[in-house]
Amino acid sequence: MSGLLRGLRPLAFGAEPAGERLARIERSPHYDKEAGQFRNPVAASIRPRPTHGRSALMRALLRSEGRKPAGAVPLARPDLGSPPASGLRLTWLGHSTVLAEVDGRRVLFDPVWGMRCSPFSFAGPRRLHPAPVPLEALGRLDAVVVSHDHYDHLDMPTIRELAASDAHFAVPLGVGAHLERWGVEPARFSELDWHETAEVAGLRLTATPARHFCGRGLRNKQRTLWASWVVAGPEHRVFHSGDTGYFPGFAEIGAQHGPFDATMIQIGAYSEFWPDIHMTPEEGLRAHLDLTGTSGALLPIHWGTFNLAPHPWAEPGERTLTAAKEAGVRAAVPVPGGSFEPSAEDLPGHPWWREPGTRPPEADTPPEAAPGPLKLDRA
Repeated sequence: MSGLLRGLRPLAFGAEPAGERLARIERSPHYDKEAGQFRNPVAASIRPRPTHGRSALMRALLRSEGRKPAGAVPLARPDLGSPPASGLRLTWLGHSTVLAEVDGRRVLFDPVWGMRCSPFSFAGPRRLHPAPVPLEALGRLDAVVVSHDHYDHLDMPTIRELAASDAHFAVPLGVGAHLERWGVEPARFSELDWHETAEVAGLRLTATPARHFCGRGLRNKQRTLWASWVVAGPEHRVFHSGDTGYFPGFAEIGAQHGPFDATMIQIGAYSEFWPDIHMTPEEGLRAHLDLTGTSGALLPIHWGTFNLAPHPWAEPGERTLTAAKEAGVRAAVPVPGGSFEPSAEDLPGHPWWREPGTRPPEADTPPEAAPGPLKLDRA
């Protein structure tokens, strides 16, 4: 019967953990076996709260004013042909997708090249801009790190293309069930609980707590974990928040794994209707300070690519720059596809969203954004 149900489950939904994987989940200190779900480090409501009544919630969700750019979002084509002079470079590829070059190794966080963050090609949130570069243009990858299994962080077509590379996947506990169903061999990924570490290509990849939730299908059981990540090399270390609400655990992560040369912090898709599971820009700035003080650079992520919340599309960038300036934090806001070295004296800080192009986003997928065959350098 389980095989029949699996066959009826759409491929994009992935797979539910079973067998030894489920047994390992049930042994996790972060899993509530009686409730049948993972626990957050601080209690969080994952359902929208109709703060001012259900009609106010619906009006906010349906409001379109300011939710999309008036013109084309500017893009950059990063030059990845030579290594970073400092040994550390970050390239923001839109939303939460970041290529981190750390001490000679390359780590790709939350890779999403699909035009929609949805199980369907014809419905769901669509990109506000095409992917800045084709996936194959990134070259060699040593590791692919996934924060959790939501569609805007775990994109099945992208994962299936990356399966053709030699990169090793690092994912939270339970997410391996999705990868296996999509053709990634178990030897190709490390599936980690919070506070567990995998050694990959000379880097230490550690899953750390986050305050969020999981799910890809209907009536999801909370049996796949969500995580933030620490990547530490011989000389540099970075932090990627994934999706999370603010919680005091950031200070603990910083004390145990910091200080960080750079943090990549979620500052978009927030709302008063779901305050526990996404941070506002000011909360993201506070998380950065908890993690590393003013010593590291902040790259705001999870904004500017998909329309996922009632706030204006560019508001997260504006609020982050203001909060960072007030706190004395060095924040970088490159255009999608833009690169920077966190140790540089000048970081990309121009508010590019105030100067949109003249071409409105096309209704159809731009030809240059269509994914092609993966040709990653295996050297």
